[in-house]
Amino acid sequence: MEQIFTTVSTKGQIVIPAAFRESMEIEPGTRVAVHREGERLILEPLTLAAKLRLIDELRGSSKGAPSGCDMLLEERRRDYERESKEGW
Repeated sequence: MEQIFTTVSTKGQIVIPAAFRESMEIEPGTRVAVHREGERLILEPLTLAAKLRLIDELRGSSKGAPSGCDMLLEERRRDYERESKEGW
C-alpha cells in the first residue's frame, strides 16, 4: 500500500495528495465520507466512479427475491379474487 504523508492544518484540514486525487478521480467539490474503524480514519470519495462501483457490487444481491412489481401484482390479484367472491 502506497503511503504519502500530509499534515493537518490548524483548521483541521488535510490535503489529499495529487497522485491519489487523480487516480481516484477526486475533483474540487467532490464529497468525501469519513468513517472511523478503530484507530483509523477511512476517507471514501463519493465520486460518480465510486457510485458506479457500488452499483456493480450490489447488482444481483437480491437475485431470486420477488420484485416489488411482482409483489404488487400478486397483492392486486388476491384483492380481485376476494372482491369477486364478495360480489363487488
